[in-house]
Amino acid sequence: MEADWEFEVGPDAAGLAAPVIDALWPGFVDLRRAPELAWNLPEAAQLPALAEALAKLNAAASPVWTSKCDFWPNLEADEFDAGELDAPPGCLAHAMGCYIDLLPGSDQQWAQPAIAEAACKRVCRLLRAVPLGCSRADLVIRRAFITADRMDLGITAYLTSCGSSSVEAERTLAAALTALTDALESHSTVE
Repeated sequence: MEADWEFEVGPDAAGLAAPVIDALWPGFVDLRRAPELAWNLPEAAQLPALAEALAKLNAAASPVWTSKCDFWPNLEADEFDAGELDAPPGCLAHAMGCYIDLLPGSDQQWAQPAIAEAACKRVCRLLRAVPLGCSRADLVIRRAFITADRMDLGITAYLTSCGSSSVEAERTLAAALTALTDALESHSTVE
């Protein structure tokens, strides 16, 4: 599986502020209190593997929790880089993707940018070891509002998959979500 990470915490070249993860958004559903509610989310109705990942990532033992997600069932060719998916010829006919905003399970987990960077590097290393072509994960470290008066760091995980059919692309995306969840749950990723 292909994987990479980056920081997106300052203004871009045009001076525009980078996106911020907002745990206080009006539609927020706190899955930490009831992870089973993940199956009620509209995105999960379209992609059941997303519900499974959200339930695991918001479980009491998880080192992270989630604040937002989305699913794109039909990515156009200009919405992803085919060369970054390690896809053989014929497997680019259908592409889909999703994202999950991840927040730290403890105040000290990603207290400094270097700690968040190290966590992303470890997750990427674990994902690259997964023998799963036609898929990619991009981890983006961002500022995150967890409470109205506290700015922390969070990570947006973007996953993209492709296949010769939409069923194949969905199966690959489900496997990529499982790989991400497993990597995040690994004790070696949380220090």
